Amino acid sequence: MQQFRAANKRLHMKTLKTFYILGALLLATTMRGQADMSKVDGNFKVENVEGIGVLYYNALETPFSVEGFAWRKDGEKLYRIPKQTASNPNLKNVAGLANHTAGGAVRFQTDSRNIALRYKLKDTTDMPHMTRSGACGFDVFISPPGDQDSYLKTVHPPRRAISEYSKEQVKIAQFQQRRMRQFTIWLPLYGGVESLEVGIEKGAKILAPMPHKIKKPVLFYGSSITQGGCASRPANAYTTMLCRELDAEQINLGFSGNAKGEIEIARDIASLNLAAFVFDYDYNAPTPEHLEKTHEPFFLEIRKKHPNLPIIILSRCSNMTDRRRDIVKQTYLNAVARGDKNVSFIDGAELFGTTDKKYPTVDGCHPNDLGFYLMFQRILPTLKETLINDSQNASKN
Repeated sequence: MQQFRAANKRLHMKTLKTFYILGALLLATTMRGQADMSKVDGNFKVENVEGIGVLYYNALETPFSVEGFAWRKDGEKLYRIPKQTASNPNLKNVAGLANHTAGGAVRFQTDSRNIALRYKLKDTTDMPHMTRSGACGFDVFISPPGDQDSYLKTVHPPRRAISEYSKEQVKIAQFQQRRMRQFTIWLPLYGGVESLEVGIEKGAKILAPMPHKIKKPVLFYGSSITQGGCASRPANAYTTMLCRELDAEQINLGFSGNAKGEIEIARDIASLNLAAFVFDYDYNAPTPEHLEKTHEPFFLEIRKKHPNLPIIILSRCSNMTDRRRDIVKQTYLNAVARGDKNVSFIDGAELFGTTDKKYPTVDGCHPNDLGFYLMFQRILPTLKETLINDSQNASKN
């Protein structure tokens, strides 16, 4: 009997020991699962980017603000014209160029000390006379919330990013102090963006950006120059310089080689509520006759729906001819004769000022950074004045 009790006790102890071991293993497994949520949910995975740890968030969703794509709905790809317009067989080239994200921006606030960017490009171009950072890069600007922004960094895509459309990541900044800062990421001028993610440190906040001072967008329509060719980086396009200075959203409808004054595009523009419209159509009209046939009807289509919209008409800044300039100016003169008080004209011959003409372009046609800055300087006073006058007229009404 005593031997039986001893054997039973040994069995009991062995059973308890087995349960302890199993329990410990189960607890350890559970704790490992709780401690490493990144294996369950990839959103919790902290990535190491050039020595900093970040969690990535989709920058094309709220609370990030995606600007410059007037007809885009949440969740849709970045595209610059309405789908219905893109389906028009006569606008096939425009539909392709609409994948380029010229004028687009992503804005947000965060108190993160670490900032990184992960992106995947699509529909890119690699041109001999335009830098890859301008065509396919990203420009990052920073500011205290509600204050003037300043340049922070340009993301220069490696060659594989435009040939293989690989997903790339890069450190943007590493700050000493955690405090709220506002960021603007200007998107590629001559390339598309398949995906864009912003990396911040774990536990940091992401907020929507402060509202713009100019409540409605400024829209630009025109050629490759309007699209930003050939700025060295996205924010050096004249259109972006203007919108940064004014603190306004930009809608860029520059279509390289394909801004031909199609009335369908005019109707699309007329469907929007804008702060101002910069009408930079001249270059891509194949002949003076085509320009004469399309320039004023394009203007009138927009003016018909927006009788008080400030509109600035530009003639070309390089390779200009008197005949083409006179056609463009005639649209302005006719509008003034009809009593239009919200239209301005800037002669393209004035856009580079007195600077020697061999300096402001990369090829005798497309502006370099100097050329775009000179255009910005010439257009800014007129654009500011038209917006002030429009605001004063609105307050009277």
